Amino acid sequence: MVTFMSISIALFAGLMFTRLFKMMKLNFPDVTAFLLAGLLIGPYGLGQLGIRGIGFVTMEDVQSVGIINTTALGFIAFAIGSEFRLSELKHNGRAATVIGIFQAVVASAMVDVVLVALHFVLGEEILPLTVAIVLGAIASATAPAATLMVVRQYKAHGPLTKLLLPIVALDDAVGLVIFSVSFGVARAMQGGNLDVISIAVNPMLEIIGSLVLGGLLGAVLSLIEKLFFSNSNRLSMTISFVFMTIALSYLEIPIGPVTLSFSALLVCMMLGTVFCNMSEYSEDIMGRAERWTAPLNAAFFVLSGAALELSVFRNLSYVMIGIVYILVRSLGKYFGARLSSSVMGCDTNVRKYLGITLLPQAGVALGMCNQAQALGAFDGTIIRNVTLFGVLIYELVGPLMTRNALQAAGEIAPVPEHKKDRKRFQKQGK
Repeated sequence: MVTFMSISIALFAGLMFTRLFKMMKLNFPDVTAFLLAGLLIGPYGLGQLGIRGIGFVTMEDVQSVGIINTTALGFIAFAIGSEFRLSELKHNGRAATVIGIFQAVVASAMVDVVLVALHFVLGEEILPLTVAIVLGAIASATAPAATLMVVRQYKAHGPLTKLLLPIVALDDAVGLVIFSVSFGVARAMQGGNLDVISIAVNPMLEIIGSLVLGGLLGAVLSLIEKLFFSNSNRLSMTISFVFMTIALSYLEIPIGPVTLSFSALLVCMMLGTVFCNMSEYSEDIMGRAERWTAPLNAAFFVLSGAALELSVFRNLSYVMIGIVYILVRSLGKYFGARLSSSVMGCDTNVRKYLGITLLPQAGVALGMCNQAQALGAFDGTIIRNVTLFGVLIYELVGPLMTRNALQAAGEIAPVPEHKKDRKRFQKQGK
């Protein structure tokens, strides 16, 4: 009962915060409202009362409903996969690939350089060299969830939006490779051997395996959809396949000295990509799925807000390193995107605003952060707290900056002030 009550309270609080923001004429994205609602009902808000069901008392309580987050991320990745339609990739696929790889590498390299320099200033006892290297790798990751939600809420459309979603999707694969190499180097520096299998073979197997598994499931789903004559039944089948895909992504298959594992985000993205390119019903199904998953996504962001760690502010050294991390990563994302988009001949608005839309960071970075705990308690604690500090700031500020960037680029239509015009505008958007 407590679990269901917690989920209902999370969804209720998130939706009420969106209404409160509108009543106060605060023009914030719904994502920001959901995150703040999560902070309110989380362990640092109503959770302090110690009453389960009204708020989350501990972080363990938040993690106990983690299936909501896993499911929501799966459907978000599935939706982003639809941005890889071959008809669209013919126009912007090359640019999205080049920019997606380049901006991630630049952000990672810049954070590495600055944090390594800071290591020599602060010393090994405050910022170990291994920590600086791993944090640089984590900087490459961008959160797809917040970006997609902002695009959907404001129905953004244009050259910037068409490039943005494929680039965000590519970040998972690029970040995985960068992190695996950096993490392997960091472990070798601690006294281990430079393991080529863990640095190169396993991550490449994970990427290739995820794409193959997602592609096969997408092809099977497209064929099965033809057996049904009702789009409602097709939607039900699609939802069941997304759940099955999420479950299969947890498999780990040992093959001799290597282990074949899968990335849930990549598998679900590939499922959506193949489905949207093979199925003639995909556009209608995707539209229906978006409405079905709206409350799921809202609960996901409220729970993400509840999971934000405010305790990171207690240690000033973590705060200082976190500020440097945030500033340098932001500069890396911005200038990496600007330079590569200029080389690819993108228009002025894309060059000016693309980097700003790539700032949000959450799930993928936290997954890397959890894996980095293998470096030991001391190094793992620093990496975890700096990453959490970054996620806290990026998740609260990132969606607003993404909305403002898309608006400045002219890809979000202004909402009319008159009530009748506003209602007509909302109907046209549906």
